[in-house]
Amino acid sequence: MEDYLRMLAHERQLSPHTLTAYRRDLEDLRVFLTDYLATPDWGWEEVDRLGLRSFMGWCLRRKLSRRTIGRKLSAVRGFFRFLHLEDRLPLNPARAVRAPKTEKRLPGHLSRPEMSALFDLAEVRAAENTLAGTRDLLVLELLYGSGLRLSELQGANLSDMDLRSAQMKVRGKGRKERIVPLTRSSIQALRRYEPRRHEAMAPSARRGDHDALLLNARGGRLSRRSIQRQVRALLEKAAAQQGLSVHSLRHSFATHLLDAGADLMAVKELLGHVSLSTTQIYTHTSKERLKEVYRRAHPRA
Repeated sequence: MEDYLRMLAHERQLSPHTLTAYRRDLEDLRVFLTDYLATPDWGWEEVDRLGLRSFMGWCLRRKLSRRTIGRKLSAVRGFFRFLHLEDRLPLNPARAVRAPKTEKRLPGHLSRPEMSALFDLAEVRAAENTLAGTRDLLVLELLYGSGLRLSELQGANLSDMDLRSAQMKVRGKGRKERIVPLTRSSIQALRRYEPRRHEAMAPSARRGDHDALLLNARGGRLSRRSIQRQVRALLEKAAAQQGLSVHSLRHSFATHLLDAGADLMAVKELLGHVSLSTTQIYTHTSKERLKEVYRRAHPRA
């Protein structure tokens, strides 16, 4: 297991959070198999398809969601694929194990009026010309205007921003880089934020944080939790929906593009998705909205 996790860290360059999740999933498998095989001295070559199916049943009995079980199975498949490719196992028993069918949940997103209300609120706060106010407006502009993930925004550097070409370099999952466009309002928000950023950076000028795009009041890189907390507070005031998060702005970015007729492949590239099937969830969102319009407007619906 340690060899596999080391490979994920060095070769695939997965984030520490992803590695922690993989370790937890594989540790759950190890705990289950010790009980299932009724001996502490078992080996991976003793695990078969039935054992892995039993592990999924064990997860269901613990009342884990189908989505969580599917994620655990993905970690297990990757691990057994690694063992097989490294010639540590003659066969890969996980190859024939199917993931449980999951319900397709439509991602939460804001309507256009809610988005306008959100930015009106952020503009009022930014007008106070404080570090937090100007920074929060920039956060919203980048999450919605460029469709960034939380991790991508939190790890962004000032040197990643190319204002002349209105583009930004983003490091996504697996450290894969892509270029995303910057809206005119994002550039304006950055220029309003830069003087306050400079003031925050000056007292400490921490090594490693001097190029961070988003700074806290002490001059260090702003944490994910701080971004989540600030965005959630704004969402609770501006949007009628409950349970919206930072990721809802990325969902809104994709949904509004597709509603306006954007090409699905183009949206896939902008979001940094590896598979088109991941992006297709947003087409279901649009279909649901079309059905709702039909139900309300058609006299015989």
